[in-house]
Amino acid sequence: MTQTATHATSTASNADLEAVRTLYRAFSEKNPALVDAVLAADWDDIPLAPGQQPGPAGIKPIIESFGKAFPDVQIVIHDIVQAVEKVAVRAEITGTHEGELFGIAPTGKKVSFRLHEFHKVQNGRIATTWHMEDWFGLFLQLGQFPQQG
Repeated sequence: MTQTATHATSTASNADLEAVRTLYRAFSEKNPALVDAVLAADWDDIPLAPGQQPGPAGIKPIIESFGKAFPDVQIVIHDIVQAVEKVAVRAEITGTHEGELFGIAPTGKKVSFRLHEFHKVQNGRIATTWHMEDWFGLFLQLGQFPQQG
């Protein structure tokens, strides 16, 4: 994970920032176990991915499948904006599509797509994540969309 900018208020917690950075590192390092230390037991991920179970256990298969689909996956954090119990992230995911993703066979294409997320963080643990990824942009780069229905 690479970070290019951080903007934080003096009243916000460094532990909160580190929790958010660790969540992204779990993807870049393909290490789902990293989330155990930073997600609350009742973490709410909004919206859930198709088939995703709620809570920290639900994100682990996604981290694993993403690492298989993009073995060189990296998440570059361009901006972090922090306030008390809130962290906003503007980031970019890059990688080479070398494994199946949402039913799309490997294309070998290098891709880059953006994500914007807001995290509610309490006592150094992420309680809620609201996220928006540019899946449309990713699928355009891959040249196909997942099968519908």
